[in-house]
Parts: sequence; C-alpha cells; structure tokens
Amino acid sequence: MQKNQKLNKWLWKWHFIAGMVSLPFILILSITGIIYLFKADYEAPKQKDVKEVIVQGTPISLQEQWKIAKTHATKKPNAVIIPTATNQATEFVSGRFGGKSSLYVNPYTGEVSGVITPKDSVMFTVRKLHGELLLGGFGTKIVELIACWMIVLILTGIYVWWPGRGWQLKGFFIPRTGVDKRTFYRDLHSITGFWVSILLMMILAGGLPWTDVFGSNFKTLQKVTNTGYPSTWDARKLQSNTTEAPQDFISLDQMMVKATSLNLSGDVAITFPKGPNGVYSVSNTNPMDLASQKKVHFDAYTGKQLLANHWDDVGILMQGRMWFMAFHQGEFGTWNWVLMLLTSIALTVMSIAAIVSYVLRKKPKKWGVPKVPASFKVGYGIVVLLIILSVVFPLFGGSLIIIIGVEYWRKKRKIASI
Repeated sequence: MQKNQKLNKWLWKWHFIAGMVSLPFILILSITGIIYLFKADYEAPKQKDVKEVIVQGTPISLQEQWKIAKTHATKKPNAVIIPTATNQATEFVSGRFGGKSSLYVNPYTGEVSGVITPKDSVMFTVRKLHGELLLGGFGTKIVELIACWMIVLILTGIYVWWPGRGWQLKGFFIPRTGVDKRTFYRDLHSITGFWVSILLMMILAGGLPWTDVFGSNFKTLQKVTNTGYPSTWDARKLQSNTTEAPQDFISLDQMMVKATSLNLSGDVAITFPKGPNGVYSVSNTNPMDLASQKKVHFDAYTGKQLLANHWDDVGILMQGRMWFMAFHQGEFGTWNWVLMLLTSIALTVMSIAAIVSYVLRKKPKKWGVPKVPASFKVGYGIVVLLIILSVVFPLFGGSLIIIIGVEYWRKKRKIASI
C-alpha cells in the first residue's frame, strides 16, 4: 500500500497526542486488569472457611436455613444459591451490584459460617481502580474518555505502522535489535500494538457499554430497538395468583426441587418473591456457555411455572454486550483467561516501550509533537470519520473540540507574535 506521507505525519501527530494524554491511565488499566484476572485464585483460600463446611449427618431444611439467614443478615436476603456439593455452605444473597453481600449458613449445624461483602475486599478496590480510578462517577468518565482515545490510538497506530515500501520481517513483525535503543523500543511498541490491536478493540467493546455516557446511550438504543432483555426477564409484569391461593408460599425446599429439575448449568439462584403478589424466579449464570442461560418464573403459592425466558429471547445488542463483557473478563475458560493475561501484559509492555522511546527522542525543553506540513489539508473522509466517532463517543467529541480549540488558539498566538 502506497501511503500518503502528509496524511501519515498528521495521523502520527494525533497518535502522539492521544498517547501523551492516555498512556498513564492505560498503564493503570492494564496493570489492574492483570491483577483482577487473579481474583478467584486470591480470594479462594481466604473464603474457604466461610464457603466450605464439614459434612455431618442430615442437613436441615432449606426453609429453616432461610429463617436463620433472615435473623442474622443485615439486609433481608433476596435470593439463595443452590449448593452443588455436600460440603458447601448455603449462600443467601442480599442486595445487588455494589451493595451485594452473601451470608453463608452451615446446612448441618444451622450456624452462620460467615458473611462475604465484595465491596470490603481488596479485589473490589482493584476493580474500582480499574473502572473508575477510585474517583466515583467522575473517574468513570475519565476511563470512558481514555477508552475512546484508545480506539483513536489503535486506528492511527495501524496506519502509521503499515509498511509503505514493502514488507520486511524486522521492523514490522519483530523489533530491530541491531540499530539504536530508540528504534528497538519504538519497534517493540508499534509491533506489539499491531499484534494485539484486534484483541484490544474486543476488550474495549466489552467495557464501553458499561460506561456512563456511551453506556447510557447504548441502553437507550437497546430500549428503542427492543434488543435488550425481554420485559418479562425480571418478572415485573408477572404476579402470583392470590385469588384462591393458600395462606403461605410454597417452601424453599419445594422450589429447590423444581429448580433442580430444570437441569440448569453454572450457578443457579432462586430469587424470592417481592411482596404477596411476587413470584419465585430461577436463573443460572454460566459465562462459559451464555446460550445455556435461562430465567424461569413460578407462582409463589402453587409452584406452577408461569413463564420461561431463554437466551434466544434476549435481544442481539444485549447478547453481544454480555459476550464481550465475558470475553473482557476472561470467563470463557482457560484459553480466554490466558489470552486476556497475555494481552494485558502486552499492553503494559507497549505502553512502557512508548514512554522509553519518547524519552530517548525528546529534545530538552520541547514536547516533541510531530510536525505536519502546512500544506496538508484534512480530507472529507477523515472529517466524516471524526464526526462519526464524536457522535458515537460524545466524550471523545468533546475532548476533540477542546484540543482543536487549543491548537487554533496557539496558531493565532504564534501569528500575532510575528
């Protein structure tokens, strides 16, 4: 491909600016991402005494365990996770998302083995640092902005890297070692970036829908196009029949039998009815096989199945969102976990290499921003692409306007001083 050298210099300038703004944050995101991948390995031994019990005799009823959980829980439990082994404590869940906590009951003795509150854990802090820099909503917007500029970095980086004078092994696929240090680190940065560029775009696709501005617009698009969860997924429009209903709900033990008969894979939860007209809901979480996920609702008084939602009932945008999120977190199995680990390490290496290359290149008292020929004019294709990116990613569009404004002011000031 014969490259336009003026366009190449212009894109290199914007790649440089995007890197200057983003690199410190990218390092934080990549390093915290690496740490968070080891969440299960870190927490398993710490939580073993809470989650595992000694098998002794016959377990007490699940209904009785629920009464014990309600007595000891700070917040009334809203769900129970069905145990998959005889040495597991029964997990009763209270709250949702960041306010979630789990109380564990020994099914043989009725004693509370412990409470696990994710927000009090080290890994929760790592996750908050990864997702919002420990700055709340403001930090989330910074992370979103960096993610948007990472897309610019990837697109401009591929063009700048792309060989314009034929393909060579060294300098394009492996770093050159027989030249100077700056060349080696520049090659290490650009070549590593090329090899992981598609993976980085997939990782960004898994994170951006959960951000504030883009994420909010994404949810609106799901709602307008009816491509999210079906309205019946959370049982809002379903009610138990109280006309000729018995005085009490069927027991949790009866519900567990019904839930078990569904043969759902992964972690299976029974969500309790909300109020006298509420329903029991049985759902499973299985990131390794998203298509197996279901949500089945039952009349709380009779146990009659009211409705079953399958993965095929979930809209295409939500399906894609969940797939990329699971991929982002390495939940599809060992291959996915290793791939995310290697990608995060590669991102860290290429970021450090970019910083070293810049330091070796930078002249004293100068930022070293690449110069673009004064005769260069941005083509309509680039303008259209920037407009599209600005509409899709509003925070990127806002930051672009600020940068262009500063550039315009600097030029005006320079002309005025002549």
